Amino acid sequence: MKKTISIFVLCLFVINRVSGIEIEKAGPQFMPAEIEPIAAPFDISGIKKPQFAERTATVRMNRNGLSTKAIQSAIDKLSAKGGGTVVIPAGNWQTGRIVLKSGVCLQLADGAMLSFSGDIKDYQPAVLTRNEGYDVMSLGAMIYANGAENIGLTGKGHIIGPPTECEMYQENRKFLVVEECVDITKPIAERLCDGIHGRPVLLPMMVAPVNSKNILIEGITIDQGLFWNIVPQYCDNVIIRGVTVNSAGHGRTDGIDIESTTNSLIEYCQLDCGDDCYTIKSGRGIDGVKTARPSVGCVIRHSVALRGGGGLVLGSETAASMWNIYMHDCIFDGTEQGIRIKTRRPRGGGAHDVWIERVVAKNIKWNGLTVDMLGSKKWVGDLANRFPAREIGELTPDFRDIHIKDFAIHGCQRLIDVKALPERPLTNVLIENFEGEGKDFMRLQDVSGFVIKGGVVNTPSPSAVLDGCKSIMMLDMNFKGKQLKVSKKNATIFVTER
Repeated sequence: MKKTISIFVLCLFVINRVSGIEIEKAGPQFMPAEIEPIAAPFDISGIKKPQFAERTATVRMNRNGLSTKAIQSAIDKLSAKGGGTVVIPAGNWQTGRIVLKSGVCLQLADGAMLSFSGDIKDYQPAVLTRNEGYDVMSLGAMIYANGAENIGLTGKGHIIGPPTECEMYQENRKFLVVEECVDITKPIAERLCDGIHGRPVLLPMMVAPVNSKNILIEGITIDQGLFWNIVPQYCDNVIIRGVTVNSAGHGRTDGIDIESTTNSLIEYCQLDCGDDCYTIKSGRGIDGVKTARPSVGCVIRHSVALRGGGGLVLGSETAASMWNIYMHDCIFDGTEQGIRIKTRRPRGGGAHDVWIERVVAKNIKWNGLTVDMLGSKKWVGDLANRFPAREIGELTPDFRDIHIKDFAIHGCQRLIDVKALPERPLTNVLIENFEGEGKDFMRLQDVSGFVIKGGVVNTPSPSAVLDGCKSIMMLDMNFKGKQLKVSKKNATIFVTER
């Protein structure tokens, strides 16, 4: 028998009932040799694997000290000849910053352990990069590129970051956030964060090509990153497959960040990191709005997130917006949040046209689905207060048109938690075929158009707390024999139970 609560409109839907959602073949061990066809709700034909000339050069590494010059010389010479593959042989090696050049694939042989220096001087001079959404001149990345085409980083070897006792990490700890280091009123060339003459130090990322296209990162393992691990910035046609990241316990170590980048594929990866796992970004505040480089066309599939701030994350740098994002057949096991959407009032941009299908989240520390558009007073002051509603402007973020299907949550604090903005509600969210087990069910704040079609909810005492919401629908719900408790303020909701 069906029950109803506070009817405002009734629409007829064809509902697929939830039955156990399981994911097979996620993680590097299942990666096929060739890229399988990509089926997405949008055109993603721009993704193509780069090709490299058949030339090969094996680097003569230094047994003692850094091999930076030997590696860089091999890359430069092969690029000048038209490209090919530079091989790092098996062994334990040390290096400073490496710059990839057009036409070159850097291959780490099975058994190669490439350890990066923690000394600031080994990442000089400063290069253009983005740090937490701001364009800066800094140490860049341990493996870097700028303006390159057809580049690769492949093989079964390991890239290893320096220990946290190193010089650059200790110098960076003197600054809490990038806002303390960067004056965005200055031209980018004057935003120097390189540790020279007492200037601040921003940590280098592990792998971060800038302004580049046709990029392949495949098979490698990254250990002990100090900061974000794989971060293509202002790039096009990026393929990241079969990559393993082990950087949990090292602070703000995001796994993979797609930043202001178009046409990207992430597949068969496994991330165990200290911050967000699979993340989409597009710049911060007025700096990112003026740059106007969105992230568009990203497919994430057959991948695993272990520890980390969130499994799939949109934000918090959202200024140029993100759209056409598609994740499917992925597993989150032990992340703090499952799906995490975050921004702040002065960040701008937002996200729309996001599709998530066949995702299993288990052992989640906090929430299965989290949306937070307010942020913390610690960082944005009174703008983190919900009221008064602010005037809508170019820095007002906008999240809408999010489609989630076949989503299972096994163990968390709250299944769904949303804090949007009274002046710009979260709009048009559809969740189909949902099953969730946790301590609490749902809290929605400032949401317009939120539908769950076919849900099994297993919580001790299921409650839905709604504030400032309209057009909330839950259809064909199963609360495991328990009574749904609805608490609402300035909200409309329609529920049917089976």
